Amino acid sequence: MKTIKGGEFLIKEVQSEDIFISEEFTEEQNMMKEAVIEFIEREVWPNKDRFENKDYALTEKLMGVVGEMGLLGVSIPEEYGGIGMGFVSTMLVTDYISSATGSLGTAFGAHTGIGTMPIFLYGTEEQKQKYLPRLTSDIFGAYCLTEPEAGSDANSGKTTAELTADGKHYKINGQKMWISNAGFAKIFIVFARIEDDKNITAFILDYDKENPNGVTLGEEEDKLGIKASSTRQVFFSDTLIPVENMLSERNKGFKIALNSLNVGRIKLGAACLDACRRIITESSKYATERKQFKTPISEFGAIRKKFADMSTRTFTSDAACYRAAKDIQNKIDEHRANGLSHEKSELAAFQEYSIECAMIKVYASETSQFVSDEGIQIFGGMGFSTETPMESAWRDARITRIYEGTNEINRLLTVGMLLKKAMKGEVDLMTPAMEVGNSLMGVPSFEIPDFSETLSEEKAMIAKLKKAFLMVSGKAVQTYGMDLDNHQQLILAAAEIMIEIYMAESAILKADKVMKMTSEKETEGQIAMAKLCLYNAVEKVNANGKEAIMYFSEGDEQRMMLMGLKRFTKYVNAPNTIALRKIIAAKIIDENKYCF
Repeated sequence: MKTIKGGEFLIKEVQSEDIFISEEFTEEQNMMKEAVIEFIEREVWPNKDRFENKDYALTEKLMGVVGEMGLLGVSIPEEYGGIGMGFVSTMLVTDYISSATGSLGTAFGAHTGIGTMPIFLYGTEEQKQKYLPRLTSDIFGAYCLTEPEAGSDANSGKTTAELTADGKHYKINGQKMWISNAGFAKIFIVFARIEDDKNITAFILDYDKENPNGVTLGEEEDKLGIKASSTRQVFFSDTLIPVENMLSERNKGFKIALNSLNVGRIKLGAACLDACRRIITESSKYATERKQFKTPISEFGAIRKKFADMSTRTFTSDAACYRAAKDIQNKIDEHRANGLSHEKSELAAFQEYSIECAMIKVYASETSQFVSDEGIQIFGGMGFSTETPMESAWRDARITRIYEGTNEINRLLTVGMLLKKAMKGEVDLMTPAMEVGNSLMGVPSFEIPDFSETLSEEKAMIAKLKKAFLMVSGKAVQTYGMDLDNHQQLILAAAEIMIEIYMAESAILKADKVMKMTSEKETEGQIAMAKLCLYNAVEKVNANGKEAIMYFSEGDEQRMMLMGLKRFTKYVNAPNTIALRKIIAAKIIDENKYCF
């Protein structure tokens, strides 16, 4: 299995044998998956009404059970109390534990990600020995970064850290908001600024409500969704933190925050997956039972179209999540084999694939919102009622587009991080971009290629879409250079193209690999979803490409680029999307569940 660098998917051809798919879980991983599913069905799904009634104690209790199962430390090494199973297993647990309610999913994600990983990745050996064994078993963590005036601009926080006269403590003063797990956390990762430092610094705070040490918790926030996820403001008034509890070094807090978010973003993508599968399954059951005009509504084409579109986006999110997870794990293993420590290997790997983490966060979170919205629509009036799980699923899904960085910020980051890689020489974008530009001057080939092999035209189309991106991004960089940051709408269009390419390629590679593992007949639904995903991607690439070209070019150059875009988004044999949707929906209705 070949592993390419982060962002290199845009300039390299990727084969299906070079990606990992969830159908390749090991026996141990499948056992873990079944254990999580059994826990959710026994302890969580039957209590969904209690989550909607803000039963924070239930969330805390279930987090304790998850700790007893060993799932709070899936990827933490055994010497620190974890089970050291690697990042794919971490994604698997995050995926299935978030199925029934966003409240538990948020508590789990916040604790195992931004609440624990900063200590593992940046802590001293003493800090790791002191905190990690308990964070993987019986105490919970929270991450105090966001402030009233510091949301997306995290480094602008006003919370201060002042060294005491005896030099033994830092005195913390300030306010944090939207802090997940604040109501039951005993370990806070706190970010504050020392004097006039350029960047914030991170600290580990032990919190004991019986001896609050200047810490005051606000009331639980009354939220649209994730109602039983504890979310509070945290106020610090001369809160003392021992100097040995500084995390990493002074001025390194912003770097810690950014790298922690890389982990959080891709895990958030995984946290959307089984929630989508469950919505499709519950919607299928309802549509089969619900009759109108003496016919189950599952027989209506309008409803079947919804199932096809919901399933396609879910399948695609799954493909991208586990593809990137394995790339990250491979890179961790590579660094460790070259002598790098476990912690530094993980840091380097997450940083390497920060672009993919951001893209997955955007696509999967918007898939979650789309699927839950369509779930309400399938249930009709009942979907709007609290008597069914659809409206709570929709409300829980809404936050996923906001936390771990808003989707707008993440879209901007994808292009920004890619261009930084290009400027550092880590990804050679400009050479292929210039080749694409030069090719526009030539006469296009009118030879009709042989697309007799299943998915061969789709693979060729992905290669053309990559050329479309290189054409648009190359011209944008050439036109604006370092001033490109000031053209956000152009960056958003380029980001949309990037995301659609990665997601469609992931779906095609997954379908191709499943087909090779089984047969084309057994993979009919997956192939249909891959083709439908690509068709939708082509439409979006075309629309966003036109928007970008019209923005930065004019005259003959504009006409030439528009002709190039048309060439790069033109099928030889365009798919029958209605027929594809019929195939996908039939599989769902026949099995009465999400079955891919």
